[in-house]
Amino acid sequence: MTSVLPPRTAAAVPAAFTDRHIGIGPDAQARMLEVVGYDSVEALVETAVPASIHVQPRATSSIPPAATEAEALAELRELATANRSARPLIGLGYYDTFTPSVIARNVLENPSWYTAYTPYQPEISQGRLEALINFQTMVTDLTGLATANASMLDESTAVVEGMLVARRASKAKTDVFLVDVDALPQTKALLHHRAAAVGIRIEETSFAGDLPEAFGAFVQYPGATGRVWDFSAVAEAVHAAGGLVVAAADLLALTLLRSPGALGADVAVGTTQRFGVPLGFGGPHAGYMAVRAGLERQLPGRLVGVSQDAVGAPAYRLSLQTREQHIRREKATSNICTAQVLLAVIAAMYAVYHGPDGLRAIATRVAQKADALASALRSYDLTLASDAFFDTVRVHVPGRAHDVVDRARERGYQLLWVDDVTVGVSVDETTTDADIAAVLDAFGLSNVELGEGEALRGVDGALHRDDEYLTHPVFHAHRSETAMMRYLKSLADRDYALDRGMIPLGSCTMKLNAATEMAAVSWPEFSRVHPFAPEADVHGYLEMIDQLERWLAEVTGYDAVSLQPNAGSQGELAGLLAIRGYHLANGDIERTVCLIPSSAHGTNAASAILAGMKVVVVACDEAGNVDLGDLRAKIAQHADALSALMITYPSTHGVYEHDVLEITQAVHDAGGQVYVDGANLNALLGFARFGDLGGDVSHLNLHKTFAIPHGGGGPGVGPVAAKAHLAPYLPSHPFSQRADHAGGTFDGGPVSAAPHGSAGILPISWAYVRMMGAEGLRQATAAAVLSANYIAVRLREHYPVLYAGEGGLVAHECILDLRPLKEQTGVTVDDVAKRLIDYGFHAPTMSFPVAGTLMVEPTESEDLAELDRFVDAMIAIKREALAVAAGEWPADDNPLVNAPHTAETVVVGKWGHPYSRETAVYPVRSLIRGKYWPPVRRIDQAYGDRNLVCSCPPPEAFA
Repeated sequence: MTSVLPPRTAAAVPAAFTDRHIGIGPDAQARMLEVVGYDSVEALVETAVPASIHVQPRATSSIPPAATEAEALAELRELATANRSARPLIGLGYYDTFTPSVIARNVLENPSWYTAYTPYQPEISQGRLEALINFQTMVTDLTGLATANASMLDESTAVVEGMLVARRASKAKTDVFLVDVDALPQTKALLHHRAAAVGIRIEETSFAGDLPEAFGAFVQYPGATGRVWDFSAVAEAVHAAGGLVVAAADLLALTLLRSPGALGADVAVGTTQRFGVPLGFGGPHAGYMAVRAGLERQLPGRLVGVSQDAVGAPAYRLSLQTREQHIRREKATSNICTAQVLLAVIAAMYAVYHGPDGLRAIATRVAQKADALASALRSYDLTLASDAFFDTVRVHVPGRAHDVVDRARERGYQLLWVDDVTVGVSVDETTTDADIAAVLDAFGLSNVELGEGEALRGVDGALHRDDEYLTHPVFHAHRSETAMMRYLKSLADRDYALDRGMIPLGSCTMKLNAATEMAAVSWPEFSRVHPFAPEADVHGYLEMIDQLERWLAEVTGYDAVSLQPNAGSQGELAGLLAIRGYHLANGDIERTVCLIPSSAHGTNAASAILAGMKVVVVACDEAGNVDLGDLRAKIAQHADALSALMITYPSTHGVYEHDVLEITQAVHDAGGQVYVDGANLNALLGFARFGDLGGDVSHLNLHKTFAIPHGGGGPGVGPVAAKAHLAPYLPSHPFSQRADHAGGTFDGGPVSAAPHGSAGILPISWAYVRMMGAEGLRQATAAAVLSANYIAVRLREHYPVLYAGEGGLVAHECILDLRPLKEQTGVTVDDVAKRLIDYGFHAPTMSFPVAGTLMVEPTESEDLAELDRFVDAMIAIKREALAVAAGEWPADDNPLVNAPHTAETVVVGKWGHPYSRETAVYPVRSLIRGKYWPPVRRIDQAYGDRNLVCSCPPPEAFA
């Protein structure tokens, strides 16, 4: 029997990484092929994938032969050492920080946290939901506003989202948005780029004198220059004109300064990076957004709230599900459908670990160090840009700025060159007196006697904070490391993550996140690097990024790749903005229509709206394919206005469309561009390429196909890949260390705050590709397709498989139709999902892309025993549903409608159900020794929306 999968390596020889990553070996594969009805995996995949798009393995490849784990780590170590070790004092929203070891070991490096999925199944996500409500409470307390969401992608994109909130909520009849001239430069660049696409006019201002009419104003607090100022009068003036005020505020500074809410801000945004989250050359970091009362329903992103379960006990869940903007499709006001959960958890736990007194002490030391530096500089008659500052000092050194920065770099410090006259120095919690002395030496001031410094010496006393914050007991209860460790462990134990078992989520690809891939993320040579560090100090990072860009370009069939987008949604937006830029450059300003199939991911439509396009929906046929007739009709109808088609391949329905080349050619013939959504690349990698399908641009999900963990709902990386004619319009950045990429020069505006996005987790995907090699990537695709078809065949007689392609085959996922089950038995898709928890599983994707269905994706990482365990659970649940239909159990009191069952359910009080305790919690005997116990019963979703509580409830609520 031939196979695309190699035989397992002999036990005496270290196994190849591919053997570790792919869960099914030759024996299991043979059994699965027998069930599916194919002689080989190669034959299976080549039948499923249309012959017209097959690509053969390349004779030569930019991807080197697969490395062992030891070899990959050695190469990463070489790249790491090519990054020059330096102390970053650049600032501009990025600061070195100490990640408490107890948090680093028990969160950042703990698979119980980093392999978890988005908490759509809240009953098995109570730990990370509590951590996120801690985050929201921390943000609302410090910003002085009513409600915060569960994190944003970064500060600059959060500012853009704040601008969009202001536009929606404002009563002013104008498209003008005022932007602080002292805003962070990367934020201003992003604002200009994003505003242009949606018809907003940006006017930069110092806020002196009369203000023009505007729907909103953005202020930086403290400013990029370090200046701390009272913007309350500006807020009054903007409000009087019907506008809203968005303030970007430094959370550490807010432990000493009056809150944005107290100064009149309607929306506060920023980053939580300096709360223990490593720099990572720009990310991933958790941005934040908080709003005043009355704007809760305008919040983008995710919002965690308190509800109650089936017995009235308090329980956490995602509130106001309309926050999930992709559900609203073309009516969306934001394309944010993710968060930075893992990083938000770190930031929240940093606040839990330090408490308000600890944070205030850290901020005081930072402000004292900055004042000591400023006092020494003044004593030598050097002029400062502002005397009112928190941590940033701008120094005027006419004609000497380059010399000062160079002298500092020779001493191991990175300062900010502002212009020929000005140098910026930003201190942080890691800064010592020795560091200050070295910086002074770079200014030519040797042997200066430093004073202690006075925090906020030059700041008006009215701006000093005098109210309490972080008063909830959670910020006071875990002072010892023992207590903190146990708290983190208790939260992790409440959750179901990939370290417990399979998470068979269609469209989400919860595959193995190997320990070797994760190792380099914590190395200081990667984790403590400022995103605006000079090129000479980041050669290792740039080389790794260049290699990864080349590898991704090769496997997708494109010419250029930008790694800047820090989420799949942002990659979509970057690709569409590139198409927009291309049409504008060609004078085709009327091309604004984006065709999107009805089956597409909801973020497609949301991203198109934010790229300034008009969405036109294309119908799908009964098989789930794009309706060619409707497509041609829509192209003819909008021929002169056609900008792009967005299509997912394989389709969102989990099948390979045979007419894809005809589809893309029709769009090109009409002058449009083709955007191929890369969400399902893991069903194609090594067998076909987006660029060969007629794609002009795609985004990729490194947190899916290329093994970056989901982290409970973030981080992610969503690179954008394009053909050469679109490459000039890919994202650029004002602080990029290089203008030229392997695919050309990128001149489009930025889509994230950092030049290379969430670069700190790129070593994960680099290691994955390096250890798999081109052949290993192909084998992973084959294994994923085999596993999905095995599940589809075994379950087909119990649950109809909604869509299939050639030979009745699916791609890497299959959609199980539970609507007939509901009609026959009354059991809903929710009942099945919750009952799966009792069987020890996370449910598949519910009701997407079709309501009343489950989309199942096993991935290549699961072994046959786990696949069979899942199949057996689904078959057993079908039997239970039939028992309800047969009247063995009442429709309103059976194991399905009462699922999930907690330990308390079966041990406390009288058992009054018509089924046994054993049936409730041990439906199969294998659970007895390894049972996962959900901490709460089924959660009442509607109650939480009717009674919106989005901050930590009092401890007595859980008594």
